[in-house]
Amino acid sequence: MINIEWRKDTLVLLDQTKLPTEISYVHCTDWRQVAEAIKMLRVRGAPAIGVAASYGLILAAMEADRQEVPFSEQLTSLYDFSETLKETRPTAINLAWAVDRVISLVKANVKSLSSMSEVADLITKEAIIIHEEDVSLNCRMAEAGATLFEGKNNIRILTHCNAGALATGGLGTALGVVRKLHKNGQLERVYADETRPLLQGARLTAFELHEDGIPVTLETDNMAAYAMQQGLIDAVIVGADRITTKGDVANKIGTYGVAVLAKFHNIPFYVAAPYSTFDFTLESGTDIPIEMRDDYEVTSLHGVQTAPNGIGVLNPAFDVTPHELVTAIITEEGVLKPNYEESIGKLRQIVESK
Repeated sequence: MINIEWRKDTLVLLDQTKLPTEISYVHCTDWRQVAEAIKMLRVRGAPAIGVAASYGLILAAMEADRQEVPFSEQLTSLYDFSETLKETRPTAINLAWAVDRVISLVKANVKSLSSMSEVADLITKEAIIIHEEDVSLNCRMAEAGATLFEGKNNIRILTHCNAGALATGGLGTALGVVRKLHKNGQLERVYADETRPLLQGARLTAFELHEDGIPVTLETDNMAAYAMQQGLIDAVIVGADRITTKGDVANKIGTYGVAVLAKFHNIPFYVAAPYSTFDFTLESGTDIPIEMRDDYEVTSLHGVQTAPNGIGVLNPAFDVTPHELVTAIITEEGVLKPNYEESIGKLRQIVESK
């Protein structure tokens, strides 16, 4: 099943809002369609929206090329389009990382470029590289994460939201580790939180694991404490949308509560995320912008009203788990452990020296 695919002049995205009952695709021929797909969660997951946005910039360059204005003004339009793309989801840093990476490449080579068609070609090559890198680093994260479970069998993992193949360009971050443990014959079962209010755990995580023949049990979010109390969980593995230099982690709303529960029950809490998820401009999680979403996501479910008219709603899309609750962070360059300021600093040195 294709999640993200570039086809000549069209970005094809699996419409994740239709899962699990319908498999359909969005065909984006305009960068605004890509922005809408990101905003409305048709494509979601921090790595995946970074990949999608990089392809979206090809469409933005193509549109700029059609403008009958000087090349310099076409470039200005492209840069404006890129800023609009970045604003679609403010919390997930991979989005801004991918857009900034592509636009920085354009600016670095602008003197050697004479037309927007050349710019589009340059962006296309870089977007494909970003996509291929995501596939590769997912495999490397899976290998690294599996080292945390050496010599262990019948492992039972709890995960929250969706950090699988549907959220990335490859195997997944958290679910990449799960897939590796399953391949090794070490995994007994995954417990998937349904993840309110949009049910990514139920609609997406449970769907993709079930499709792959990986044992999975769905539970509502408020059953995680029960599962831990009953001794059903050996470890928690989640993804991330942004990680600060201290190791504070922004992830789908409800993750912080799971981390607190894991701490109380002496269960390791692991985060799996690529280098592009780290925000080296922020030290504390209190500085991470938290996206607030529409009330209807809480007051209705699949178009059916579930709350009184006019009721006040609190609907943050993410929360922040303090680094003190994170046992380890799994990356493509290995497993990071406290002190996170030191281990994350070393990760940055390794990646930037390549």
